[in-house]
Amino acid sequence: MLELFLRSLPLLKSAVLMTICLGLGSFILGSTLGLFVALARISSIPALRWLAFAYVSVFRGTPLLVQILLLYFGLPRYGVVLDPVPAALLALTLFSAAYLSENFRSGINAVDRGQWEAAMSMGMGYWKAMSRVILPQGLRIAIPSVGSRMIALIKDTSLASTITVVELTRVADQIGASTFRYMEMFLMVGSIYWLINQILTIIQTILENRLSRRFQ
Repeated sequence: MLELFLRSLPLLKSAVLMTICLGLGSFILGSTLGLFVALARISSIPALRWLAFAYVSVFRGTPLLVQILLLYFGLPRYGVVLDPVPAALLALTLFSAAYLSENFRSGINAVDRGQWEAAMSMGMGYWKAMSRVILPQGLRIAIPSVGSRMIALIKDTSLASTITVVELTRVADQIGASTFRYMEMFLMVGSIYWLINQILTIIQTILENRLSRRFQ
């Protein structure tokens, strides 16, 4: 197995980089979009609430694999052609934003109503109260669920292999096909996914502890 690992190392290095870039890139973009969707969900404007609800319903209610295939194979019919990596990044972003928006919304809703009242009594408007008082507390509450979504997103990048993105799962399949040593390759790749997610879990725990001390 060590011999196979060393032989596969050049491809695995680039595949790990692609997996991390796809996962973290879609997480950052999805968090940004998800925050706007969450704010729309709690908006006082009915049209915004319904639009955000429809978005979350569609992207949480359909498989990520179907979304990836629709973007890559379906959009060219309407004149929009995406390369494999941008198509995978877009699909992962839209998919993660739907889940992250619910994480953010639950965090914001968990902030005590008295915080709103205190901010308003100090003369803050809605947006100032939201950005200075509510969001910092809401995001801290949402960290565990947001961290879990980030870890899930790293694993979801494996679906990008279906549209020829050369990430970890794709490399494992290619080398397994050429060497007929699928068991060893997928065990190695599974271990790499686990290691990446363990590092992310440690970072999440450190962040939670620091923020908890700050708000105590």
